[in-house]
Amino acid sequence: MLTAAWTICRNTFTESIRQPFYMILVTVGVMLMVFAMMWNLYSLSDNTQMHITTALGGVLLVGLVLASLIASGVLSREIDNKTVLTVISKPIGRPVFVLGKYLGVAGAVGLAVWIWSMVFLLTVRHKVVFAASDDLDMPVIVFGSMALFIAVAVSVWGNYFYNWVFTAMFIRIFAVGITLAYLIVLMVNKDWQFQSILTEFDAQMTPLTNYGEREKSLLQVVIALLLVLEAIWVLAALAVAVSTRLGQVMTLIICGGVYALGLMSDWLFGRFADANVAADVAYRIVPNLQVFFLADALMLNSSADASYVLTISGYALLWIVALLAIGVVMFQTRETG
Repeated sequence: MLTAAWTICRNTFTESIRQPFYMILVTVGVMLMVFAMMWNLYSLSDNTQMHITTALGGVLLVGLVLASLIASGVLSREIDNKTVLTVISKPIGRPVFVLGKYLGVAGAVGLAVWIWSMVFLLTVRHKVVFAASDDLDMPVIVFGSMALFIAVAVSVWGNYFYNWVFTAMFIRIFAVGITLAYLIVLMVNKDWQFQSILTEFDAQMTPLTNYGEREKSLLQVVIALLLVLEAIWVLAALAVAVSTRLGQVMTLIICGGVYALGLMSDWLFGRFADANVAADVAYRIVPNLQVFFLADALMLNSSADASYVLTISGYALLWIVALLAIGVVMFQTRETG
């Protein structure tokens, strides 16, 4: 069973990153990370906080769209085209098929979020530029640009001479390159002097500077990114479950609705849960995505400790298991012949 699930997962992952829309959305996410650093210059409050909030929200939103498109593409399309029959006609159960598909979708989404996170962390290191007299963080610009240039050059070369799939090769090389770029940047300060790789993580939140901003704890930013990824994995499980019965458009609509309700769950349902039975039920059956979004906590200088991360991770795991179980039940009675 595990071998079959792994095979389906690997094939789903490979198929997903080869899709043109995958590279388009990854590019949109990267551009959002970079432009968020620029347009937040005009914020009237804490520019760094606005940068972090905008980027985290962008990762969650683009990740939702990506997960929905991948899930509906690899599952509902196979059902509509009857290609699913070649898999489930073999001694592979439908639960294994759904599990393998989800793991492949989760892996593809995780790779995209990893790339966005590396770009985002590079922009956090660079910081928002407040005036023309401010110095640019040249290590960030140089190594980040090198990662992009090498990924494009190698992918074009391989596609032309060896018929490599450009999108898949670019994503793989850029993911490795941008990670190496960030690791190098951690060891080089703004003035091209070597520093400990832990120096950036040692910086804690400081009082307001002259520009009205705070230095944010890098570790807390990383934790915020991790929890956003878990929220996207929950939405990916929802997309896979919905895709067992519905097509791409309806999958996007339902996932978008749950996304909106989940981010406003405390305000829409939570405050009425004690006095209203319907609100209490709605509060329990809608994933509370607000607990994954730490932008507000960072604004208030609050920190997420290990117990909070473990609790929310457990919450995400329970939702993923529940949604996949619902998907398996719906797929068991789906006519595929």
